[in-house]
Amino acid sequence: MMLPRIANQRAIIDRRTLADDIAALFAARRDKARPAIVDALRASLAAGRAELVRRLELQPSHGTECAQGQAFLIDQLVRVIHDHVVAQVYPARNRSMGERIAVVAVGGYGRGEMAPHSDVDIAFVTPIKPTSWCEQVIEAILYFLWDLGLKVGHSSRSLDEVVRQAKADVTIRTALLEGRYVWGDRPLYEEAQRRFWVDVAAGTERQFVEQKLAERNQRHKRLGDSRYVVEPNVKEGKGGLRDLHALYWIGKYIHKVRDPSELVDVGLLTGLEYRAFRRAENFFWAVRCHLHMITNRPEDRLTFDLQREVALRMNFADRPGKSAVERFMQMFFLHARQVGSLTGVFLAQLDDQWATQRLGFFAKLRARRRAGRKIGAFAVIADKVAADSDDFFAKDPVRLIELFHVADREGMEIHPETMRQAHRDAGLIDPAVRRDPRANQLFMDILTSRRDPETVLRWMSEAGVFGRFILDFGRVVAQMQFDMYHHYTVDEHTIRAIGLLARIERGDERDLHPLATSVMGQIVSRRVLYVATLLHDIAKGRRGDHSVLGAEVAMKLCPRLGLSPAETEMVAWLVRWHLLMSATAFKRDLADYKTIADFAGQVQSVERLRLLLVLTIVDIRAVGPGIWNSWKRQLLGDLYIAAHEMLRLGHKQYGRAERIAAKKRAVATILKERDALIGTVGRQLIDAYWIAEPEDIIAMNLQQLDIALDEPLSVEARYYSARGATLVTVIAADHPGLFYRIAGGIHLAGGNIIDARIHTARNGVAVDNFLVQDPLGRPLNEDSQIARLKTAIADALANKVQLSPRLAARPLARPRAEAFEVHPIAIFDNAASDRFTVIEVGALDRPALLSRLARALFEAQLIVHSAHIATYGERAVDTFYVTDVLGSKVTEEVRLRAIERRLIEAAGDSTIKAAA
Repeated sequence: MMLPRIANQRAIIDRRTLADDIAALFAARRDKARPAIVDALRASLAAGRAELVRRLELQPSHGTECAQGQAFLIDQLVRVIHDHVVAQVYPARNRSMGERIAVVAVGGYGRGEMAPHSDVDIAFVTPIKPTSWCEQVIEAILYFLWDLGLKVGHSSRSLDEVVRQAKADVTIRTALLEGRYVWGDRPLYEEAQRRFWVDVAAGTERQFVEQKLAERNQRHKRLGDSRYVVEPNVKEGKGGLRDLHALYWIGKYIHKVRDPSELVDVGLLTGLEYRAFRRAENFFWAVRCHLHMITNRPEDRLTFDLQREVALRMNFADRPGKSAVERFMQMFFLHARQVGSLTGVFLAQLDDQWATQRLGFFAKLRARRRAGRKIGAFAVIADKVAADSDDFFAKDPVRLIELFHVADREGMEIHPETMRQAHRDAGLIDPAVRRDPRANQLFMDILTSRRDPETVLRWMSEAGVFGRFILDFGRVVAQMQFDMYHHYTVDEHTIRAIGLLARIERGDERDLHPLATSVMGQIVSRRVLYVATLLHDIAKGRRGDHSVLGAEVAMKLCPRLGLSPAETEMVAWLVRWHLLMSATAFKRDLADYKTIADFAGQVQSVERLRLLLVLTIVDIRAVGPGIWNSWKRQLLGDLYIAAHEMLRLGHKQYGRAERIAAKKRAVATILKERDALIGTVGRQLIDAYWIAEPEDIIAMNLQQLDIALDEPLSVEARYYSARGATLVTVIAADHPGLFYRIAGGIHLAGGNIIDARIHTARNGVAVDNFLVQDPLGRPLNEDSQIARLKTAIADALANKVQLSPRLAARPLARPRAEAFEVHPIAIFDNAASDRFTVIEVGALDRPALLSRLARALFEAQLIVHSAHIATYGERAVDTFYVTDVLGSKVTEEVRLRAIERRLIEAAGDSTIKAAA
């Protein structure tokens, strides 16, 4: 394999001039010339890199040229160093046949493509076991390369060792597969190549492919197993450079192709697919080279803080409703999707080639007979659905939808050639096809399939058919959301949500979602739910509220899909309010009667409530791994049950006294023989406490109060399985600032508060309940963690630690969060509760944010009665139910603005700017 011709090579490095300079230095200084020679080599390396940087800045999307230029630069340096060592450092006049060395580039360097800080992988091949002269030469070359600051991966092997080790290790085999002659003894290199193909590769093609695919699957699993993760690895991630390389490796190993373009000649790719291969490769190389240049290290992960910079360097600009970084990442994911599609057709085509080779005479005869089988207009080839002619879709474009309908109905895969045809002919889907009643019915059958709609819809999307048939979906294909909350692009998130909905309906998720599974069986219109799931994020990336705009899309699209006016209205309502249930459950006090009343008033019917619950669950689950937890499940379940009761029985409110009496009876059942505590220590607890707290927590609080009667401070912490968190209860004499000090102590112990209820008994004792998790959303249930919590709270309340400096020194709750620009905001709502002013603060999630906000409220002379904490990636939303010191709502505009200023200041600077 030869490197392609590099434009204006001598501007990168002039090998002959450098070699002459080194020869002159050696002639003048002899044994003392080495430092000067290293300086000359280092200067050439720096100048070459600077030239490649300049070229990439001028043409920021020419990634392949940059990568090839890096390999060319290293080639010339290796050649100069080799010649200097062989001719001047260790000259040998009469070398034996064993004193020969071939310098071979392997791995990515062998392929002739390198990022600026890639490893330099070199194999030194000798005819026999290296002689002392060979060892001296190899060592000298390596020391020069190391002195240049290059990270060198090297091996020194005889011809026999090359063969033996390549047979034993697929990694070595892959590296040698891309071996390229750099310098030294060319006949020796050619003999090594001949023996590789004859002694190593021959007869092991299937084994090699199986090992490379297994290696690929393990790599994907390690890096998230999706090509749509929002911080992708350009080199190793799914749909990235390594997947493209794997196609080339397999094609080269089986068909001995010398260049990816020859994959077309051997029938593994079409000309159109090869051009897509090259475009994706060029784009990914540009991104990777920019990453290395920005960070000045071998950085291949496109993290949030680097995405902005790369987008800027590659000349992406803001557009209405979509930022430059979102447009850049959409291009990235479109290329990653294309790589996935290429991989699918490539492997299917390879499988088809092998299947044909395997068949004997009678098997081929049977295959021809089977090939005559038809499903409607579709052929069946090798048990796969197939088009029976090249103009199959042109004759009837509705067949582009029917293809996937048949695959779903019959439980069959689609033939790779037919997938290629579908991708090629997707443009045949025009307004007439989109209006066709049969096409829309077929699509609805796929969407609402009881089998596996997720897989078939993903096939449709990768073929380009989905986005052509539902144009609004096409707008969100590869659309990322530049935040730390959403793990996937909008289209991937949507398809995953539909798949999860189907699994819930089948009962596959019963253990994780018992309530949703039960509710699913009671839903009257399942297709309303499936269409709402499809459309809930359909308007993201546009100017305006995506919920409102999405409802408008639903009103236009649903009649086309065959939904009735009532169903259309229901879908539009679900899309408009698909965030209502999670916002209420996670950011409001569910013990406040008005919270439930307002929510039920907005929902209005039990059917809407059922639909909204399931849509909310699949939406959250499909955001990404680690987002869903038992705490969210419990909150949504509590809200659903309370709202269901209110909608079923109407808005008649039980009397306050009756509700408290019912709660006390439930607590007595839990306490059993200790139920007398309700009438003793329980007499000190005010009515608001009995209404707000659940029965099991009240039972625990009463027993702790009984034990702590004569103690100034009692801190209990225990794992609370009902919420998937640690319940921390603090009983102490109430005094101003108690809440923010407790919160500060919990944060210092490594805890995150997700919920807090603050009560003062009639005797002036504070009874404060906190639900606490670690930064990864797990409970603190180890003995050492519990002990640290108790000690930190006690020290904070006793003023043994300075909270502010200690808290400020803690690391960010989420690494790289400062890559995002989050404007702190404080919203006041006096209509959300009959008794309290509700304050909602949104800000960058930072260490001890809750403690800082709690202190600001204390300094504003407000009493916090409950706090509810929700995090959405880098953004935290903390909600407080407060009154003034007299127990009244805060309504004066001047005072509200003063409180707002305090909270904004506590949340951070007026704008927390992205890290450059």
